[in-house]
Amino acid sequence: KRKAVLPMPLYLVGLGLGDEKDITVRGLEVVRQAQSVYLESYTSILGVDKEKLEAFYGRGIEIADRDFVEMRAEEMLDGGETGDVALLVVGDPLCATTHTDLMLRARQRGVDVKVIYNASVMGAAGACGLQLYSFGATVSIPFFRENWRPSSFYPKIQSNLDGGMHTLCLLDIKVKEPDYDALAKGGRMKFLPPRFMTVAQAADQLLEVARGREAPCYDENTIGVGMARLGQDDAFIAVGTLKDLTETDCGAPLHCMVICGVLHPLEKEFLTFYAVNEEAKQAILEAGSEAPAEHK
Repeated sequence: KRKAVLPMPLYLVGLGLGDEKDITVRGLEVVRQAQSVYLESYTSILGVDKEKLEAFYGRGIEIADRDFVEMRAEEMLDGGETGDVALLVVGDPLCATTHTDLMLRARQRGVDVKVIYNASVMGAAGACGLQLYSFGATVSIPFFRENWRPSSFYPKIQSNLDGGMHTLCLLDIKVKEPDYDALAKGGRMKFLPPRFMTVAQAADQLLEVARGREAPCYDENTIGVGMARLGQDDAFIAVGTLKDLTETDCGAPLHCMVICGVLHPLEKEFLTFYAVNEEAKQAILEAGSEAPAEHK
């Protein structure tokens, strides 16, 4: 009998947060020897373009957008029957549920999955001075639309704040978003320009949700942290009230933000270095240092 040939491994390779040089040595070895290399391009973006990655890695890379990863992943997994396949992921591969789903589908087909970890925003958020073990559940903030203004993130923020915990907010990005208006007019499928939510937009949406609550768990005076381009040379951090952040320009993407819970004195001292103004610095120093009474 002919011996069954097992599929070659699928490698999920973290690229880190900065540029082409943030890949690990092991990750680079995998990329250079893999038969096929894909770059996942919709859960996050890197600070450099695909061509710069190709030049540094010494090989070609195929872009894998949302449709490819979620609907046509079998094409990528089929390649593993003849050689290694590597999917490059900005940050760390296991910080997005999409990649967990891909791992499950691969294993259901008998494909071995190997993960090569790297830095992610989950750890880099500590750059502002907040202690990572004081964070609660992470939430995602989607772009509001005229008739769609979800607030499913609010209960998690409330739960975190009730326990005195900080909340990391990951902000929406839209890459290769279909232009349905053009399609409805009988035209060909077109894609809208990429959009990346800013800290100012996120703070404004968060406050809109809070204003719709009878007793909101946060308000415009709550301390927040805006961060942009973490892991890159021009990383930017701004700290102030949520109202301050609605008026703060953090520059180019990607952005994320934190809604602060109970602040330790060391956290307060660190945050003041990034205060947007003197009033914000004073607000940081005066912020509560004790958990809510029901959690003491």
